[in-house]
Formats: sequence, C-alpha cells, structure tokens
Amino acid sequence: MKTAALIAAMGLCAAVTGAQAADTLAKVADSGKITFAYRESSVPFSYLEGPGKPIGFSVELSNAVAEAVKKKLNKPNLQVAWLPVTSQNRIPLLQNGTIDLECGSTTNNTARGKDVSFAINHFYTGTRLLAKKSSNIKNYSDVAKKTVASTTGTTNALVMRKYNVDKNLDMDIVLAKDHADAFLLVDSGRAVAFAMDDILLFGLMANAKNPAEFEVVGDALQVEPYACMLPKDDANFKKLVDDTFIGLMKSGEFEKLYTKWFMQPIPPKNAPLNLPMSEQLRDNIKSPSDKPAT
Repeated sequence: MKTAALIAAMGLCAAVTGAQAADTLAKVADSGKITFAYRESSVPFSYLEGPGKPIGFSVELSNAVAEAVKKKLNKPNLQVAWLPVTSQNRIPLLQNGTIDLECGSTTNNTARGKDVSFAINHFYTGTRLLAKKSSNIKNYSDVAKKTVASTTGTTNALVMRKYNVDKNLDMDIVLAKDHADAFLLVDSGRAVAFAMDDILLFGLMANAKNPAEFEVVGDALQVEPYACMLPKDDANFKKLVDDTFIGLMKSGEFEKLYTKWFMQPIPPKNAPLNLPMSEQLRDNIKSPSDKPAT
C-alpha cells in the first residue's frame, strides 16, 4: 500500500509539474502578453527591416499564430512582444519562458526535440558554401586547409566539423555570433567561405553591397526541415500552432506567403531570391508533418 501510494503521489507531482512547465496558453491568458522571437539576419525568414522592426516569412507565420491565440483566448487586445535571439540562446530562452514561440530558421532535429517541441515543418534546406567568385571555390575540397566560417549554435557548424574530420580536410572552422557576422568574415577576406543553409546564403547574398561578387557553391551535405520551436510537451499550444499552419496550407495562403518572400522582390534592396518551392515542401503541404531530421 505504501509503495502504491508513493507511486500515485509521484505521478500526481509529475502531472502538476508538467502542467506548470508547459501551459503557454494559460500563461498568456494570465499575463495578457505573448512573446515571439525573431532573428536579425535570417533572410528571408526573420530579419530586420529597421530598428526593432522584424519582417520575413517566419515573422508572418508568427503573426498568424498571434491572431489564432487572440481568437482562442478571446483577447483581441493581446499584447504581442518581440525579442531578438541568436542561434546560441534561442533554446534556453524558450526553455526558461522568456519567449513563447521561435519562428526563425531553426532546424527540427531529434537532438533539439529532447529540449523543445516543434510545429509542423515549413521549409527544407541543406548546408552549402557561400564564397567570393574570385576565390574559385566550387566545392568542399577547395576549402581544405583554409578558414571557413559558420554560426555558433547551428546544426551547420556540427555538420561541417564532422565533415572536416571524416574527409581529413584540415579546415580552420571559425564560428560567428550570427549569420551577418559570418558573412562579414567572407566579405572582409578573413574566411574563404561561409557554411550555412543554402537559403540563408542566398538571402545574405541578395542583400550584400555587391551581390555579383558572391556565389553559393558545393553539394548540399544534408537536407533538413525548418520548423517553429515551442515549449516542450505543451500539447494544447502545439495543436493551436499546427492547426494555424495547416489552415494556411489548405487555404493556399501559405503558398502566397512563399511566393511573396522567395519569388518576389523583398526588402531592403527589393531583390528577389527566385527560389521555387522544393518538392519536399510541396509534399509537406499535401501531408503536413513535424518529422525531424535525424
């Protein structure tokens, strides 16, 4: 009897702790505020058009979630706050409740899935290299024994480190705080290439002072899904976020947003990325999935 009572008490404590740890909608209802994260240079997903003014494809997805939360909680005047995050601090800030949702350029993978939950996937990409055309770098063998930049806290940095060891390339991999800083390392000649998700490289290149100086090269080392991060094991909030995105996909609004940010001219230089939707993403629209990369 004592053992059974102890197990029951432990189960009750676990249930209470879990509910307290992951009930975003209750937290938002009590505070009257929801806080979204944004990235400062993840073009065209989440970046700054001006001081404190985040824009992008992922920002629009966040705004759609905000409208769904307002409707769900019957709080039309809900305060929507925005907080900048980096690759390094985005997960801790979500875990400690500083932010409620992170829609940027975050890969949905099994390792991160131990600490956070992911909404359904909204993009697919792979690690490639951005380099100056004058460097004549075309693939990974061309960066052997040279300095290559990536961004702290990204899967790309891990992929490049493993590839460097596996292929014995003896690269000097330097990690920058954010994507814009890593791009500057190449622009200034302190690195010969920047290893990152190809879409982010295209975005940075399109907004460079002299876009024609750069090119994105190399085979994609892996294909990974992007998804919005939310607190771990918060089933009610995840359902609301997933239902919001599925609704956008079924109505055709998701494809309109894609066209706006990936095919048409975008700020700040009004240059288009001209990146048609991938087959992986089209399949995901037909059958929405939150399946992570391994």
